[in-house]
Amino acid sequence: MEPVKRSANDTKPTMTVKSNWDLLLGAAFLMATSAIGPGFLTQTTVFTQKLAASFGFVILMSIILDIGAQMNVWRIIAVSGKRGQDIANGVLPGLGYFVALLIVMGGLAFNIGNIAGAGLGVNVILGVSPIHGAIFSAVVAIAIFLVKEAGKAMDRFTQVAGFVMIALTVYVAITSAPPVGEAMVKSIIPDQIDMMAIVTLVGGTVGGYITFAGGHRLLDAGVTGVNALPEVTKSSVTGILVTGVMRVVLFLAALGVVSQGLAIDAANPPASVFKLAAGAAGYKVFGIVMWAAAITSVIGAAYTSVSFIRTFHPKLESNYRFIIIGFIIISTLVFAIIGRPVKVLVMVGALNGLILPITLGTILLAAHNKKIVGAYKHPIWMTIFGIFVVVIMTYMGGYTLINELPKLFK
Repeated sequence: MEPVKRSANDTKPTMTVKSNWDLLLGAAFLMATSAIGPGFLTQTTVFTQKLAASFGFVILMSIILDIGAQMNVWRIIAVSGKRGQDIANGVLPGLGYFVALLIVMGGLAFNIGNIAGAGLGVNVILGVSPIHGAIFSAVVAIAIFLVKEAGKAMDRFTQVAGFVMIALTVYVAITSAPPVGEAMVKSIIPDQIDMMAIVTLVGGTVGGYITFAGGHRLLDAGVTGVNALPEVTKSSVTGILVTGVMRVVLFLAALGVVSQGLAIDAANPPASVFKLAAGAAGYKVFGIVMWAAAITSVIGAAYTSVSFIRTFHPKLESNYRFIIIGFIIISTLVFAIIGRPVKVLVMVGALNGLILPITLGTILLAAHNKKIVGAYKHPIWMTIFGIFVVVIMTYMGGYTLINELPKLFK
């Protein structure tokens, strides 16, 4: 997982085509499974219950905004050969430290929920207490970073877990018999547009640390240079599509339950959906999906959050794996003390959405800074797409912060 240093003008491909795909898929799934955590499951279920078939429009909008954010971020990381915090410091001295602070704080908040979700998943599968399940899950995550080739182990683990999550959720979606036709129509012509839902979904999918997860992974593996851009773009879009598929099948599973007039338990919305849709077997399936979603998010959040501070000092760089392990241990201890309320998971997703305009705006400035990207010319259409995402997320994020977030705690 050691980074490969290359200049901004390097146009040589760093990997052969044959060896590329596993790594590109690994980066895509690291980003996707970082996004698909307990908060993802909770947010999707809560908003489906609130918006019914119209939630399809929110998903469609979020996928479009996600692609606009990810393509820009991953591309500039690859061209510059720098991590997000170093790019930010190149745009404005000191900005990288501020961005790193936001990312690490958000990543830690998310990881507390991720650890809790992993504990809950083990609780459902094996019947042990959530705290014991969380400790077991933390040990699994730590073991991956103790492996000699931790990068490859992380890639393979997230890919397998991602496929398992999607396959099992598809089974539950089919069982719940959702009104697919209505969902397709409302995805284009919704009954209502919920800005907080869009901000929360975008924040939970590409907000905070998640925006940089795959890009930093490719950078660590040496995938840099202009010639690598087609593969980088393919990997970034693949990651978004994986999260989109999971979001859609989970939405359909929940919609099937909601459309039958069944009551979803507010204490644990996603578990309620799986149980109502497929009975006792569905509840066990939920446990597996929750654990897979949570443990991969623990890995992604810890890896990416620490990647934002490791370049600030040589000792941080040389000991980054132990810092990742410490990050996981701290998250586990905090969960054991304060737990994981559903409202906090929704709130953290929304707050991560507020971070996105700052990080993406910084990347767009860097895209046209020759000191950072050299002779590379960033496509105008991609810049416009990125600006569109920044403007939309700034407006909707501000609206949500003023009008919607306070309602969560009334």
